[in-house]
Amino acid sequence: RALCLENTHNMLGGVPLSVEYTTAMGDLCQELNLRLHVDGARIFHAATAHQVDAAELCRPAHSVSVCLSKGLGAPLGSVLVSDDEEFLRIAKRWRKKCGGGMRQAGVVAAMGLYALQNNVERLVEDHANARRLADKLEGDGGFVLTRNVDTNLFYFTLPETNVLTPQEFAERLLSEHGVKVSHGYGKQGQLFRVVTHLDVSESDIDRAAHAMLSMAARGVAAG
Repeated sequence: RALCLENTHNMLGGVPLSVEYTTAMGDLCQELNLRLHVDGARIFHAATAHQVDAAELCRPAHSVSVCLSKGLGAPLGSVLVSDDEEFLRIAKRWRKKCGGGMRQAGVVAAMGLYALQNNVERLVEDHANARRLADKLEGDGGFVLTRNVDTNLFYFTLPETNVLTPQEFAERLLSEHGVKVSHGYGKQGQLFRVVTHLDVSESDIDRAAHAMLSMAARGVAAG
């Protein structure tokens, strides 16, 4: 049996779990005879937000999974980390049984290694861009954020005065402005999700913000 922690937490809007929290969960797992697994798809974003080494956030864990594409820029690739060699052997076996084997994987590993060596320190730029967009949407357009922006990911809803449905807003935003935004999240499908990364510049943020603010204003006018 195991307890799994996702760090950062996707559906909570990119919340970065702290060293103190993961340590407390590690202590709890020891008391309950559980293994602790950290789903660290965005673990480097959490480390950047807390200004700590990623290893500190994973120290109590028996195993950690790390995604090399989410934020780090590699086209694909994930890594399972543990000091339990038998656990890794079984995991690799099950990966192959489930069709997860890959031949000539060296080129993939090379891209992942480059991402780890070159794209971690720049994550602060993605966090700043996410906050920049969130500030513009909330401050200038009345969009409603689900929580404060800590990393490169956040959710929001349309302004209360807007009469467009989320699908209408997204479709018109894409067709009229060339800006695509994910939507349909949450129990009622009202949430939009934004994730910034190394291919999104500050000027891209400003262009997206201008388009979304313009569309929201027109949505109000249409009502």
